Amino acid sequence: MTVALAVATALAGCSTSGTATPASAPTTSVAPTITADSTTESTSTTPPPTSMAAEPYVVGSIRITGSTARATYDVAIPQLSGGNPAVTAEFNESMRAALQDQIDRDYGNDFTLSDGYSTGTNHVGRRVISAEQITDWIAVPPGAHGNSLLATVTINADTAQPISLGDAFTDLDAGLSRLSDRAAAILPSTRAGDRFERLGIEPTVANFGNWTASPDGMNIHFGDYQVGAYGIGLITITVPWTDLSDVLAPGMEDVLSS
Repeated sequence: MTVALAVATALAGCSTSGTATPASAPTTSVAPTITADSTTESTSTTPPPTSMAAEPYVVGSIRITGSTARATYDVAIPQLSGGNPAVTAEFNESMRAALQDQIDRDYGNDFTLSDGYSTGTNHVGRRVISAEQITDWIAVPPGAHGNSLLATVTINADTAQPISLGDAFTDLDAGLSRLSDRAAAILPSTRAGDRFERLGIEPTVANFGNWTASPDGMNIHFGDYQVGAYGIGLITITVPWTDLSDVLAPGMEDVLSS
C-alpha cells in the first residue's frame, strides 16, 4: 500500500529539541495498540454515496493507546466507515500510519502524545475523502507547554489512492510557488497578521505538506510557530480553486472540489 500523508512538527521555541534519528526499539509491538475499550464515534455524516459505494461514508474516530521505549500515547484518530471498502481501508491505514510516524520519531527526549487542543477538519466529497489530525506532543518531564503535531490524509475516492501535492499539481514547483504567493496574500487577514513568519511559507513541501481538500479550495494547515508566535495558535488558510486551476493536474480540480 502506498501511504501518502503529511506530518509536520513545530518544536521551535520548545524547551527541548532534537534532530530526527532512527527511533528507539519499542517495548511493545511497533504498531499502535488498539485497546479492548477502543471506540468509534461518528463525527459527521456525508452526502449520498457515489456509484461505487454501497452506503454513505461516515467519519468517526478510534482511540489508540500504548507505549514504546520513548513514547506514551493515548490519541483519538479519524477513521472512516461505509462506502467503497477499498477507499475506507486506504484512508484508515493512512491515518494510522500518520500516528505511527509521530510515535516512532525521535524528538530528542521522552514524550507523550494525546488529543490536540483543537479538532482537525474533515471533508467527505463525492470523489475525495480528506482529513486533518491534530495531536498534542509534550516532553517528559514537561516544559512550559506542549506542541501540536499535524498530519493530513487525502484519498481519491475514484481510485482508492492517496493524493499527494505532487499528484495534485502538473508541476510541483509551480504549484508550491503559487501556494506560497497566495499564502502571503491571505495570511495578513488571519491571527498571524501582516508580520507573519515568511520562512514558514517558502515554496517547499515541508511548508505546505499539511493540506486538505474542500469545495471552496485547498486548505493549508500551518503548525505551531510556522507562521507566527505560539500564542496565535494553529492557522489554516483556504486557497480558492480558482487561484490554482491553471497549475492543477488535469481533472484534479473536479476531484478535489467535489
